[in-house]
Amino acid sequence: MTMTRISHIELDDRNLPPPTPEIEQERKVAIYDLLEENSFTLPQRDDRVVPDGPYHLQLSIRDKRLVFDISTEDHQKAAEFHLSLGPFRQVVKDYFQICESYFNAVKTLPPSQIETIDMARRGIHNEGSRVLQERLEGKAEIDTDTARRLFTLICVLHFGG
Repeated sequence: MTMTRISHIELDDRNLPPPTPEIEQERKVAIYDLLEENSFTLPQRDDRVVPDGPYHLQLSIRDKRLVFDISTEDHQKAAEFHLSLGPFRQVVKDYFQICESYFNAVKTLPPSQIETIDMARRGIHNEGSRVLQERLEGKAEIDTDTARRLFTLICVLHFGG
């Protein structure tokens, strides 16, 4: 088993309203896909020793900040960082709008129109994952697929927050 990965993920959504069925499905798929395959490394910073993974990740929103709380398999604190939600606001809003259009389109529109909306949805999703990778620079190194799945989970938390 590779040491540069997330082996457990938890969303702290205790203070959030219950998700819609669509949001809950997005969450389940993102967590499943993330745990199946991901790349997550904590880089060396200053003189601090970086504990080896795999890592447990708890994602939450606290004081209007996105919190990554990372521990090792044996529950030792590995890192914690707080990211401003500001850079995510517009892309999350756009993502929810296009997802709503997509969910509605699936019910009534022909496949060609659904495909067009889905391509736009993927483009916005890619933008969100790019923003996440930029925000994590120097804190954690993640690949594009991991960033996409984590962005989905950030959207889930944003939905309630």
